[in-house]
Amino acid sequence: MLAELVSRFCALLRAEGLAVGPDRAARFATAVVTADPAGADELYWCALATLTTGPDDIPLLDTVFAAVFGDGARLVTNAVPRAERAAGSSVGGGGSRTDSTDGPGERREGQGTVALLGSAEETLAGREFTELSDDELLALAEAMRGFRLATPVRRSRRRRPAPRGKSYDMRETLRAARGTGAEPILLRRSRPTWKPRGLVVLCDISGSMRPHARAMLQLLVCAAGGARAEVFTFATRLTRVTDVLNADPATVLREVGAAAPDWSGGTRIGPNLKEFLERRDARELARGAVVVVISDGWESGETATLREQLARLSLLAHKIVWVNPRTAKPGYEPRVAGMAAALPYCDVMVSAHALDAIGELVAAIGGR
Repeated sequence: MLAELVSRFCALLRAEGLAVGPDRAARFATAVVTADPAGADELYWCALATLTTGPDDIPLLDTVFAAVFGDGARLVTNAVPRAERAAGSSVGGGGSRTDSTDGPGERREGQGTVALLGSAEETLAGREFTELSDDELLALAEAMRGFRLATPVRRSRRRRPAPRGKSYDMRETLRAARGTGAEPILLRRSRPTWKPRGLVVLCDISGSMRPHARAMLQLLVCAAGGARAEVFTFATRLTRVTDVLNADPATVLREVGAAAPDWSGGTRIGPNLKEFLERRDARELARGAVVVVISDGWESGETATLREQLARLSLLAHKIVWVNPRTAKPGYEPRVAGMAAALPYCDVMVSAHALDAIGELVAAIGGR
């Protein structure tokens, strides 16, 4: 019952406008299992520590929490003896969140719980990647392992036997007829198989994108499903770095830097896309795949080339997901010439500027 309430709680928070991605929901579930809350107060502190990023989120959390756990939490509380609840409150933060304002020099009970449940991941989750050092980014590796980069599925040419259905497998039917005097008495049926679409990532490693590029490359190393992505970096030249990404997260940036000598160089998005599409193997990789372009759209060359190559790419790919961290800024408009030229060919645009925003990218990759 508690698991159902937790799931409903996260869904309602998202519906009310609080950005509760899969990462935060997973942290909340982990906190609930670890803390084993005996009542509403303990459960509330688990939610506060894992589902909010600042004071502005607390009023919305309080409202939804009261709506979801108003009755369910009491059922949980009543199932535990009073003595056990009293003993647990010293660790679980037994003070009510609805208490009146604290007196001078006092603090609300349960703040220690938030500190205990807090971690380096939670502290860094809401900060932009541009603010993180290499060591701080590496500290997020464990959190990034909680993501799964799953692309939509598509129908394969292969088929498999099926006990029923409208599609007949003539080859297997005729093969079975060998035992019935060449009479097709046993009709064999088949059904299509499905396989995930490919994932191609084109990552801008120019100077303006360096902090975000290192975060996105680390995500591909850590996240489930990232290992099967085909990854290319570009600044002044195009470099395939798929094999390099098999390295340990602690060394992957150094490995990519060695493989891509144009790291932190200028940006030539259009010419690099053209080079990508002129490579036969790359075209086949992009055909029917989800193509993720990670760039802020700063183009040092003519935008006509960029527009032309994106038009070609949009005809090959299943969809184009553009990751531009600048879109996280309030009032953002694509005034940069390169981004303005690319926008008509993007199916989805996300920021993925911080760990808390990675869920948008994961959803965009997996959406149809």
